[in-house]
Amino acid sequence: RNVMLAVVVVLLAVSCTISYKLNGASIDYNTTKTLSIEPFVNRSPYQWAPMTSMLNESISDLYVRQTKLKQVKSDGDLQLSGEIVGYEQTNKSIAADGYSTMIQLKMTIKVRFVNNVDHKFDFDRQFQASREYDSKQQLSAVQEELVDQMCKDIVDQIFNATVANW
Repeated sequence: RNVMLAVVVVLLAVSCTISYKLNGASIDYNTTKTLSIEPFVNRSPYQWAPMTSMLNESISDLYVRQTKLKQVKSDGDLQLSGEIVGYEQTNKSIAADGYSTMIQLKMTIKVRFVNNVDHKFDFDRQFQASREYDSKQQLSAVQEELVDQMCKDIVDQIFNATVANW
């Protein structure tokens, strides 16, 4: 009886393995070693100059912190490029007096991803994030914080779509 129990425990231990990665990335570093990121540009009708550098820094920083990929100028095993295609604010809610009470700020990024190790993961798609702020506030007073939050949100979406594969 004890022998049978021991065999069952060993079989379960051998057949059940739990695999996880603390950083969320699922990259085979034996085949995928490099990443090239072309600087994203702002092609949206509305421009706020710091937004482009904030986005580019956020993208680069996340891949440095969360992966062991070596960033190269061009021809990486993984290649990211894209542009900011939308940055707009719209009235989110209107009070009974007809005036806006909340404004939504939305950012849209178009991303092209090429996986030179396995092209079935290539894509060309858009990612969006938005934040709301009280219409009593000036955009200039909240813009940097909101754009920073949206950049982080979008960069997380891009990261998950490119290297998390889950």
